[in-house]
Amino acid sequence: MIYRYRIGYTIFSVEIVLLPILLLTSSPAAAATSLKACAFPAIFNFGDSNSDTGGLSAAFGPAPAPNGETFFGRPSGRYSDGRLIVDFIAESLGLPLLSAYLNSIGTNFSHGANFATAGSTIRRQNTTLFQSGYSPFSLDVQTWQFTQFKSRSQFFYSQGGIFGDLLPSEDFFSKALYTFDIGQNDLTAGYFLGMTTEEVKANIPDILDQFTIAIKSIYWQGGRYFWIHNTGPFGCLPYVLDRLTLRAPEVDDKGCGVPFNEVAQLFNSMLNDTVIQLRKDLPLASFTYVDIYSNKYRLISYAKKYGFEHPLMACCGHGGAYNYNKTIGCGSKTVVNGTEIVLANSCKEPLKRVNWDGVHYTEAANKWIFDQISEGTFSDPHLPLRMACYNQTA
Repeated sequence: MIYRYRIGYTIFSVEIVLLPILLLTSSPAAAATSLKACAFPAIFNFGDSNSDTGGLSAAFGPAPAPNGETFFGRPSGRYSDGRLIVDFIAESLGLPLLSAYLNSIGTNFSHGANFATAGSTIRRQNTTLFQSGYSPFSLDVQTWQFTQFKSRSQFFYSQGGIFGDLLPSEDFFSKALYTFDIGQNDLTAGYFLGMTTEEVKANIPDILDQFTIAIKSIYWQGGRYFWIHNTGPFGCLPYVLDRLTLRAPEVDDKGCGVPFNEVAQLFNSMLNDTVIQLRKDLPLASFTYVDIYSNKYRLISYAKKYGFEHPLMACCGHGGAYNYNKTIGCGSKTVVNGTEIVLANSCKEPLKRVNWDGVHYTEAANKWIFDQISEGTFSDPHLPLRMACYNQTA
């Protein structure tokens, strides 16, 4: 079946192969026990720093040491001491860790590509990275990059040789898992522009309209299996508590900013409604909505119970109540009397910490969160990650 669609000023034609998708009409949890695991040959990821495996580092300079110290033993392009949730997703599916699309050296795209970059938003910010800290690679740009990757990879794949080893085959695009973790920066951007909480809330419908456009763009290019994370409790992040609570000082009994988490919860509720509508609009697709918020907030709230400590403090930072300083980021250095000194180094035990650098989570926290979501308890439908190719009807 041939479909035509427009992206920008270009009209594309795409042939969609309609693969059989089992519709679950009984209890998803019960049905999962008798289903064969999905054979995802690839992952294509879209998002922000929560899932960036090297995109922003490739474009604007590397994330410095001690980033990457726990797992990779060196900076790996990730804003963490080790692996991210998307890394654990890939490992659990038996796939290699995703190479960043923007990285030109040492990449292998045979089992997917990562279009996420730190600082990305769903909506364009119409500002530069150096002015605002937000990436120019908004979600629409990431989907354009995917369109080009899909077209160009097949041109070179058909030539064989080394390209056959480093690029995905055409059928991988219709069988792949498409993962999304983005939206948090759209909310914080509003606050940093001086908006009130009510003004930030008023932007959410348009943000999600743009998200819908991106999902449909992938769908019309053959994507069928979507794994969508909601946004976390950004009111618990050290950089928000340090920079924004003077404007909205109310905190809950865990020390998290109440107005910010209320905005995150509203966004998540409306995102869930958006996914429900997408299921109706795109009935050949399978959508899994994953509640990241509840797990991150639970980990922060009961950190000691789960073997963690100081959940509202950055592990790699510099001073202040939250060990966070916006001008002295993780790995920042200075020279004193001819000697280089690291101003913001890692804490002694990153494996016991929830927050890495004031903005992002540690590998230990990411692993804990992945373990909670991978079996489907916090997903709609309640199917494990390995079953995310199965559809569900009401």
